[in-house]
Amino acid sequence: MAKFDLVIAIDGTAASGKGTISKKIAHNYSVPHLDTGLLYRFVGYKVLKGFDPVSAVDQLSMSEMEALDLKTLKVSNAASEVAKNPLVRAKLLEFQRSFASQPGGAVLDGRDIGTVICPNANIKFFISASAEIRARRRYKELLGLGHSISLNKVLKDIQERDERDTNRKDSPLVPAVDAKKIDTSDMTIAEVYASVSRVIESELKK
Repeated sequence: MAKFDLVIAIDGTAASGKGTISKKIAHNYSVPHLDTGLLYRFVGYKVLKGFDPVSAVDQLSMSEMEALDLKTLKVSNAASEVAKNPLVRAKLLEFQRSFASQPGGAVLDGRDIGTVICPNANIKFFISASAEIRARRRYKELLGLGHSISLNKVLKDIQERDERDTNRKDSPLVPAVDAKKIDTSDMTIAEVYASVSRVIESELKK
Protein backbone atom coordinates (compact mmCIF):
# COMPACT_ATOMS: atom_id res chain seq x y z
CA MET A 1 0.00 0.00 0.00
CA ALA A 2 1.41 3.37 -1.00
CA LYS A 3 1.97 5.81 1.88
CA PHE A 4 1.55 8.83 -0.38
CA ASP A 5 -0.18 9.69 -3.64
CA LEU A 6 1.60 7.25 -5.95
CA VAL A 7 1.00 8.24 -9.57
CA ILE A 8 2.58 5.94 -12.13
CA ALA A 9 2.51 6.80 -15.84
CA ILE A 10 3.04 3.95 -18.28
CA ASP A 11 3.32 4.75 -21.97
CA GLY A 12 4.23 2.55 -24.88
CA THR A 13 3.38 0.98 -28.18
CA ALA A 14 0.36 -1.23 -28.88
CA ALA A 15 0.63 -4.84 -27.60
CA SER A 16 3.92 -4.15 -25.82
CA GLY A 17 2.60 -5.49 -22.51
CA LYS A 18 1.97 -2.16 -20.79
CA GLY A 19 -1.66 -2.97 -19.99
CA THR A 20 -0.83 -6.27 -18.30
CA ILE A 21 1.98 -4.69 -16.30
CA SER A 22 -0.18 -1.71 -15.33
CA LYS A 23 -2.93 -3.93 -13.94
CA LYS A 24 -0.40 -5.95 -11.96
CA ILE A 25 1.17 -2.82 -10.49
CA ALA A 26 -2.23 -1.39 -9.57
CA HIS A 27 -3.26 -4.62 -7.87
CA ASN A 28 -0.03 -5.10 -5.93
CA TYR A 29 0.20 -1.48 -4.77
CA SER A 30 -3.53 -1.07 -4.12
CA VAL A 31 -4.13 1.89 -6.43
CA PRO A 32 -6.78 2.22 -9.17
CA HIS A 33 -5.86 1.61 -12.79
CA LEU A 34 -7.04 3.30 -15.97
CA ASP A 35 -6.34 1.97 -19.43
CA THR A 36 -6.69 5.30 -21.23
CA GLY A 37 -6.62 3.53 -24.59
CA LEU A 38 -10.05 2.14 -23.78
CA LEU A 39 -11.40 5.69 -23.65
CA TYR A 40 -10.28 6.23 -27.24
CA ARG A 41 -11.49 2.79 -28.24
CA PHE A 42 -14.92 3.66 -26.81
CA VAL A 43 -15.02 6.87 -28.83
CA GLY A 44 -13.80 5.00 -31.91
CA TYR A 45 -16.51 2.38 -31.38
CA LYS A 46 -19.16 5.10 -31.18
CA VAL A 47 -17.81 6.74 -34.36
CA LEU A 48 -18.12 3.40 -36.16
CA LYS A 49 -21.75 3.42 -35.02
CA GLY A 50 -22.27 6.80 -36.68
CA PHE A 51 -21.68 9.24 -33.83
CA ASP A 52 -19.67 12.44 -34.06
CA PRO A 53 -16.33 11.87 -32.25
CA VAL A 54 -16.60 14.93 -30.00
CA SER A 55 -20.18 14.20 -28.95
CA ALA A 56 -19.21 10.55 -28.42
CA VAL A 57 -16.91 11.65 -25.59
CA ASP A 58 -19.95 13.04 -23.76
CA GLN A 59 -21.46 9.54 -23.82
CA LEU A 60 -18.45 8.05 -22.03
CA SER A 61 -19.68 5.39 -19.62
CA MET A 62 -17.25 3.22 -17.66
CA SER A 63 -19.85 0.47 -17.26
CA GLU A 64 -20.69 0.45 -20.97
CA MET A 65 -17.01 0.63 -21.87
CA GLU A 66 -16.26 -2.44 -19.76
CA ALA A 67 -19.17 -4.37 -21.29
CA LEU A 68 -18.24 -3.78 -24.92
CA ASP A 69 -15.76 -5.75 -27.05
CA LEU A 70 -13.32 -2.96 -27.82
CA LYS A 71 -10.32 -5.15 -28.66
CA THR A 72 -11.07 -5.68 -32.35
CA LEU A 73 -8.65 -4.33 -34.96
CA LYS A 74 -11.46 -2.29 -36.51
CA VAL A 75 -12.12 -0.49 -33.23
CA SER A 76 -8.38 -0.17 -32.57
CA ASN A 77 -7.83 1.60 -35.89
CA ALA A 78 -10.85 3.84 -35.30
CA ALA A 79 -9.43 4.73 -31.88
CA SER A 80 -6.11 5.69 -33.44
CA GLU A 81 -7.92 7.94 -35.91
CA VAL A 82 -10.04 9.76 -33.29
CA ALA A 83 -6.94 10.17 -31.13
CA LYS A 84 -5.62 12.57 -33.77
CA ASN A 85 -8.60 14.86 -33.12
CA PRO A 86 -7.44 17.67 -30.77
CA LEU A 87 -10.98 18.33 -29.54
CA VAL A 88 -11.40 14.70 -28.52
CA ARG A 89 -8.04 14.72 -26.74
CA ALA A 90 -8.88 17.96 -24.94
CA LYS A 91 -12.19 16.61 -23.67
CA LEU A 92 -10.63 13.37 -22.45
CA LEU A 93 -7.72 15.18 -20.82
CA GLU A 94 -9.82 16.41 -17.90
CA PHE A 95 -11.27 12.95 -17.28
CA GLN A 96 -7.84 11.34 -17.18
CA ARG A 97 -6.29 13.97 -14.93
CA SER A 98 -9.24 13.72 -12.54
CA PHE A 99 -8.70 9.95 -12.34
CA ALA A 100 -5.00 10.43 -11.62
CA SER A 101 -5.64 12.97 -8.85
CA GLN A 102 -7.69 10.73 -6.58
CA PRO A 103 -6.35 10.19 -3.03
CA GLY A 104 -3.66 7.53 -2.91
CA GLY A 105 -2.79 7.94 -6.56
CA ALA A 106 -3.35 5.78 -9.61
CA VAL A 107 -1.72 3.88 -12.44
CA LEU A 108 -2.52 5.12 -15.93
CA ASP A 109 -1.32 3.54 -19.15
CA GLY A 110 -1.58 4.91 -22.65
CA ARG A 111 0.45 6.90 -25.13
CA ASP A 112 0.83 10.38 -23.66
CA ILE A 113 0.51 9.83 -19.92
CA GLY A 114 4.01 10.83 -18.88
CA THR A 115 4.28 13.63 -21.41
CA VAL A 116 0.82 15.26 -21.30
CA ILE A 117 -1.67 13.73 -18.86
CA CYS A 118 0.58 13.30 -15.82
CA PRO A 119 3.86 15.11 -16.52
CA ASN A 120 4.52 15.26 -12.76
CA ALA A 121 3.92 11.56 -12.12
CA ASN A 122 6.14 10.01 -9.43
CA ILE A 123 7.30 7.30 -11.80
CA LYS A 124 7.21 7.00 -15.58
CA PHE A 125 7.78 4.00 -17.81
CA PHE A 126 7.91 3.60 -21.58
CA ILE A 127 7.22 0.02 -22.65
CA SER A 128 8.01 -1.15 -26.17
CA ALA A 129 8.80 -4.25 -28.24
CA SER A 130 9.49 -5.03 -31.87
CA ALA A 131 6.51 -4.81 -34.23
CA GLU A 132 6.85 -8.51 -35.10
CA ILE A 133 6.76 -9.60 -31.46
CA ARG A 134 3.79 -7.33 -30.73
CA ALA A 135 1.94 -8.63 -33.77
CA ARG A 136 2.33 -12.22 -32.58
CA ARG A 137 1.06 -11.25 -29.12
CA ARG A 138 -1.96 -9.40 -30.48
CA TYR A 139 -2.66 -12.19 -32.99
CA LYS A 140 -2.75 -14.75 -30.17
CA GLU A 141 -4.98 -12.47 -28.10
CA LEU A 142 -7.43 -11.95 -30.97
CA LEU A 143 -7.61 -15.67 -31.71
CA GLY A 144 -8.37 -16.26 -28.03
CA LEU A 145 -11.23 -13.78 -28.28
CA GLY A 146 -12.65 -15.69 -31.22
CA HIS A 147 -11.64 -13.30 -34.00
CA SER A 148 -10.63 -14.64 -37.43
CA ILE A 149 -7.57 -12.73 -38.64
CA SER A 150 -4.19 -13.39 -40.27
CA LEU A 151 -0.86 -12.65 -38.60
CA ASN A 152 0.21 -10.54 -41.58
CA LYS A 153 -2.91 -8.41 -41.24
CA VAL A 154 -2.24 -7.87 -37.54
CA LEU A 155 1.37 -6.88 -38.25
CA LYS A 156 0.29 -4.45 -40.97
CA ASP A 157 -2.26 -2.83 -38.67
CA ILE A 158 0.26 -2.47 -35.84
CA GLN A 159 2.82 -0.87 -38.13
CA GLU A 160 0.20 1.55 -39.47
CA ARG A 161 -0.92 2.42 -35.97
CA ASP A 162 2.68 3.05 -34.88
CA GLU A 163 3.01 5.43 -37.81
CA ARG A 164 -0.16 7.33 -36.88
CA ASP A 165 0.62 7.47 -33.17
CA THR A 166 4.20 8.67 -33.51
CA ASN A 167 3.53 11.22 -36.25
CA ARG A 168 0.29 12.87 -35.14
CA LYS A 169 0.68 16.59 -34.43
CA ASP A 170 -1.15 16.56 -31.10
CA SER A 171 0.48 14.55 -28.28
CA PRO A 172 2.51 12.11 -30.40
CA LEU A 173 3.74 8.84 -28.91
CA VAL A 174 7.20 9.67 -27.53
CA PRO A 175 8.95 8.67 -24.29
CA ALA A 176 8.97 11.27 -21.53
CA VAL A 177 12.54 12.47 -20.99
CA ASP A 178 12.50 11.05 -17.46
CA ALA A 179 10.79 7.75 -18.31
CA LYS A 180 12.41 4.40 -17.65
CA LYS A 181 12.49 2.61 -21.03
CA ILE A 182 11.90 -1.13 -21.16
CA ASP A 183 11.99 -3.27 -24.31
CA THR A 184 9.87 -6.36 -23.62
CA SER A 185 10.66 -8.18 -26.87
CA ASP A 186 12.70 -10.89 -25.14
CA MET A 187 11.19 -10.64 -21.66
CA THR A 188 8.47 -12.56 -19.86
CA ILE A 189 5.76 -10.71 -17.95
CA ALA A 190 7.45 -11.79 -14.72
CA GLU A 191 10.76 -10.31 -15.86
CA VAL A 192 9.14 -7.05 -16.91
CA TYR A 193 7.29 -6.76 -13.61
CA ALA A 194 10.48 -7.46 -11.66
CA SER A 195 12.15 -4.61 -13.54
CA VAL A 196 9.37 -2.08 -12.93
CA SER A 197 8.89 -3.11 -9.29
CA ARG A 198 12.55 -2.39 -8.54
CA VAL A 199 12.05 1.16 -9.79
CA ILE A 200 8.83 1.57 -7.80
CA GLU A 201 10.34 0.21 -4.59
CA SER A 202 13.29 2.55 -4.97
CA GLU A 203 10.90 5.50 -5.28
CA LEU A 204 8.85 4.40 -2.26
CA LYS A 205 11.99 4.29 -0.12
CA LYS A 206 12.84 7.92 -0.84
